[in-house]
Amino acid sequence: MLIDCHTHASRARAVPRASGTDYALVEELIAKLDELGIDRAVLLSGVAPEARARFVPPEDVIEMYQRYPDRLIPFCSLDPRSDRNSTDSDFRRFLRIYRELGCRGVGETTCNLPFDDPLVWNMLAACADEGMPVTIHIAPALGGYYGLYDEVGLPRLERTLREFPDLIIFGHSQPFWAEIDARVTAENRNSYPSGKVEPGRLVALFERYENLWGDLSAGSGHNAISRDPEFGNAFLEQFRDRLMFGTDFAYPEHKPPNADYLRSIRGQISDEAWENVAWRNINRILGLGLEG
Repeated sequence: MLIDCHTHASRARAVPRASGTDYALVEELIAKLDELGIDRAVLLSGVAPEARARFVPPEDVIEMYQRYPDRLIPFCSLDPRSDRNSTDSDFRRFLRIYRELGCRGVGETTCNLPFDDPLVWNMLAACADEGMPVTIHIAPALGGYYGLYDEVGLPRLERTLREFPDLIIFGHSQPFWAEIDARVTAENRNSYPSGKVEPGRLVALFERYENLWGDLSAGSGHNAISRDPEFGNAFLEQFRDRLMFGTDFAYPEHKPPNADYLRSIRGQISDEAWENVAWRNINRILGLGLEG
């Protein structure tokens, strides 16, 4: 079985991204899952204005999920500036309603605020209280990017992990996964560094914080475990209880390499590690109750 922890779709065509691509329609997402041999997928929502040109509110995700309840796993999304742009905003009331409608987590969180901004922490506190894991996208700077801002070394992420030990954070994006290597720099952290890996800051954070999980989707997650296969396989083995397969499929022409690569290393890591990454971890953390 394969469960994808990170996909995107929309109910209708709208304003395309600057690249000219637009989110896949939900029917195109299902077709891509069939093509890649993926059984189920988390469908993320997005409401931050920084996240390119496309809004996908939780209500749209829930509607798409209701059309394909055996294939899609809905996540709601919150912007910490919504509901009066105040640290007094109570996001628990949103989360409770969205959970009743089927949502299993929160994300993708793409607002371009400091990771430890009081507004962000207010939202994350609600997620922790309601037991909702959060998929986050880390950005390398404030302005000109989407995603929560953190510096090289991810100090703001660490402060957040320490502040909210009961909050499960699904880490994602180039600046997140580039930190797998100790030689990460400000210049290459928002790209796909190559070469052998010298275990870096991210490895230390995984060792220290049980509430940090790894979303292996997109080119960033793929690059982290494939650029140095020996290291990548050891990383998958060491953290086999907190890593999740994903693609970040977003537009109809997209051909993510993640599923083929995971299948290619079967036999190079233990069966337990492979099955956990492929589907068991996300099945467990989201309480899906599936049996392989």
